[in-house]
Amino acid sequence: MTSSEDAYPSLDAAGSGIGCLHLNIPTLVVSNNHISNSFDGDDRGYADGVSPVSSLYLSNMGQRRESFLYRSDSEFDLSTKSISRHSSLASDSIDPTTLYKLQKVSQYTPRHEDVIVTPFAQILQTLRTVRSNFIYITKVANPKMRRGSSCAPQPTTSNNNLKHSGLIIDDENQKMARDTLDELDWCLDQLETMHTHRSVGDMASNKFRKMLGKELTAFEADDSNPVGNSRVSDFIFQNYLNKEQELDLPSPKEQDGVNKLPVSTAMSSDSVGPSSSEISSNHSNRHIQTISHRVLSKTDSLSNTIPECPEDIPVSGVETTHQQELMQYLGEVDNWGIDVFKISELSNNRPLTCITYTIMKKRNLLNTFQINPQTLVTYLMHLEAHYHQDVPYHNNMHAADVVQSAHVLLNAQPIFNDLEVLATLFACAAHDVDHPGVSNQFLVTTENRLAWLYNDESVLENHHISLAFQLLKDEGCNIFDNLAPKQWKSVRKMAIDMVLSTDMSKHMGLLAELKTMVETKKVAAAYELKLDNYAERIQVLQNLVHCADLGNPAKPLQFYKQWTDRITEEFFNQGDEEKRRDISLSPMCERPENKALRDESVAKTQVGFITYIVHPLWETWGDLVSDASTQLLHLEDNRDYYDKMYQDCVKKRLTETSTVPALTPSGEDVADNE
Repeated sequence: MTSSEDAYPSLDAAGSGIGCLHLNIPTLVVSNNHISNSFDGDDRGYADGVSPVSSLYLSNMGQRRESFLYRSDSEFDLSTKSISRHSSLASDSIDPTTLYKLQKVSQYTPRHEDVIVTPFAQILQTLRTVRSNFIYITKVANPKMRRGSSCAPQPTTSNNNLKHSGLIIDDENQKMARDTLDELDWCLDQLETMHTHRSVGDMASNKFRKMLGKELTAFEADDSNPVGNSRVSDFIFQNYLNKEQELDLPSPKEQDGVNKLPVSTAMSSDSVGPSSSEISSNHSNRHIQTISHRVLSKTDSLSNTIPECPEDIPVSGVETTHQQELMQYLGEVDNWGIDVFKISELSNNRPLTCITYTIMKKRNLLNTFQINPQTLVTYLMHLEAHYHQDVPYHNNMHAADVVQSAHVLLNAQPIFNDLEVLATLFACAAHDVDHPGVSNQFLVTTENRLAWLYNDESVLENHHISLAFQLLKDEGCNIFDNLAPKQWKSVRKMAIDMVLSTDMSKHMGLLAELKTMVETKKVAAAYELKLDNYAERIQVLQNLVHCADLGNPAKPLQFYKQWTDRITEEFFNQGDEEKRRDISLSPMCERPENKALRDESVAKTQVGFITYIVHPLWETWGDLVSDASTQLLHLEDNRDYYDKMYQDCVKKRLTETSTVPALTPSGEDVADNE
């Protein structure tokens, strides 16, 4: 099996597209306001944050360490730092002078103690050694005992004794030493309580999750509409935060039936999900009755719009009687916030085809990768035909908007090579193909066949990218036919990674990892982000696509309002289907009784959406690019618009409520009786 790095094309320094991202560096402030004692995990439901899971106790028995894992990083690296990283767990119980001597001897003798070999544990152990050395050097008064340390606290040392020993440490320096030790202890607390199966980005993700929880708690406390505010919070948590798997351990009394399924959920051995007859023909589910795509036949109306030869391809890529006007709008393709709705109208509802075709021609990708123009148009037509016109938001216009937004973001930092650009545009064009207008959770709850196929994980995203690659096998559709095998493997890998990252439940993880990458470089004073490996390059590209996918709130208000109306209607359609099926309504999917309530709900949702989801993402993206001020200004303007709209709706509702005439027990108007 070839790793992703092996699959990734080798990139030399000259003309490879590899570059450095120069981070936008404001004045760096390191906050001492630590949010919690641990960034890891969600301890809700357990007393004192302790789960009921039985513990595993690590062996404290000494044994010979002879496997290759315990060899030095370098046979010739005998520096003190190298020795310290390989020191034993008990090293902080020995004074530094003795420790140094023992370490020099231990280099040449078989190790029987617990030697530390994994990088994270080596960092942790080195910090513990630094702590011990710090206490020894500064003679800091009354340091607290730490877990795993057998050394007793250092006795309080008077200034007279320090002067006698040649050290002069005044009260101010002692205070600084104690504060420094407290900071070091806090760092050790965070590192020691990390779940080691998680990435460093998870530390930030869990911290942001807790911070967001506090913000939304305050958000819900708004007395003007507490019920509506609660729904907005539920919506954000359900759609943009990846849920932790709950651990449900049976009590001893339940053990007898632990392997028994309830009658209502038990299934026969040959059942593989709902049969086609069980799937409703209603709008919400009719688009994904089967996982196979439909091949467009010669009699399909689409075949009449595909040119017979490359010379017949219009300049925009699509046939229309408005070619000149359409090209005027497409001429703005390099600008943020073009009118996709007008382009759709002028292109006979082919915005994805004409925008993607125009961008790929503009970037000279057809010549670079020997893509036949006719093949490209044919594929784009097929892909666009698999977007559903009766889905209000996740349709071909949204796909076209994401392609164009990604194109602008790629231009802002031209450090990616042509193959990466090709994969990114392909991923954006395909990222929502065959979207049924319902959420992943809806498909899981209703036991849709796609949820069964993809094991409830990123159900729609897996379907989108799978179908996009299947369409390449249709006649005259393989736009990657002339790629070298290694290039094809790389494009497929990158496109899959990017489309799967558009699962909105992964939002907080993407944001946290991006923020961690940026801040780590800042703290290390490495203000050039050298994207010299696949993991870092794909991470930036995933976030680029995520920003493009969440780009509507950062567009001019005239366009954002249209997108808001569309996504709102799509949510309400899902709510209608959930009511019909008699299942729990998803947050923000219940259709309001009247327009006034609808406007109030929509406005509040958009304020929360921008404040807690979109703005933090674009703010972090702004650390990577030379200028994201345009998007951030639009975000501010749009949030102010919907906030004012919400305040006006609340005032109107409260005014109407206060002016409703009181009724007598008989139902007569009190004013009439007077």
